[in-house]
Amino acid sequence: MAGHSKFKNIMHRKGRADAARSKLFSRLSKEITVAVKMGGGTTDPDMNPRLRLAVANAKGQSMPKDNIQRAINKGAGGDAEDYKEMRYEGYGPGGIAVIVEALTDNLNRSASNIRACFSKNGGSLGETGSVSFMFDRVGEIVYKPDAGDADAIMEAAIEAGAEDVETDEDGHTITCAFEDIGAVSKALEDALGEPESVNIIWKPQNRTPIDEDKAGTLMKLLDALDDDDDVQNVYSNEDIAEDVMTKLSA
Repeated sequence: MAGHSKFKNIMHRKGRADAARSKLFSRLSKEITVAVKMGGGTTDPDMNPRLRLAVANAKGQSMPKDNIQRAINKGAGGDAEDYKEMRYEGYGPGGIAVIVEALTDNLNRSASNIRACFSKNGGSLGETGSVSFMFDRVGEIVYKPDAGDADAIMEAAIEAGAEDVETDEDGHTITCAFEDIGAVSKALEDALGEPESVNIIWKPQNRTPIDEDKAGTLMKLLDALDDDDDVQNVYSNEDIAEDVMTKLSA
């Protein structure tokens, strides 16, 4: 569930949609289970904000209701794995900053695998805090293009208390303050319907240009991280030129 980026769009165009969807459902299930467990077994989304966001994301990705309920039951049953939340930070090719969020039941395995991804693909894993200062922690609500035109989305976002809206061919991305995500997402849902996703993300303050050679290696790094079963989200601050993107996605 890497952050919405040009890289993810390239991956989609390369035909990885089916495999990515299976992986996405697995990660959504894990997040739902962890949300219930960390919420003291509370299965009511209205009483468990993290669960509410997780379920909203699952519904937005058309995850079957039975899958959602199974994940909730697993967390409430007390027999779920003891997952820990970890954040890893480092640099990829071309000095690109990368943040990796993981949910793992084996810290040694995760650290070893993530370090190997960096070292094998032109990057280096750093200490916690080594790159996160270049990102802002914000709420992100994503709607599909058919949710409305740019003006309608902008109006709804302003009314909901959001901070920014970006609209392109892939849809509408609305950002808000970290602490406002619950209220803003609820107001937007009332105005526009169910979103495609609601997440707390690391948004780059600035993006770093990268040439074609290093961009190809960076894609391999982000791909390898995204394929790891313990990894939930990957964020990076690359700026890939449109002509380079076209070559890489060919």
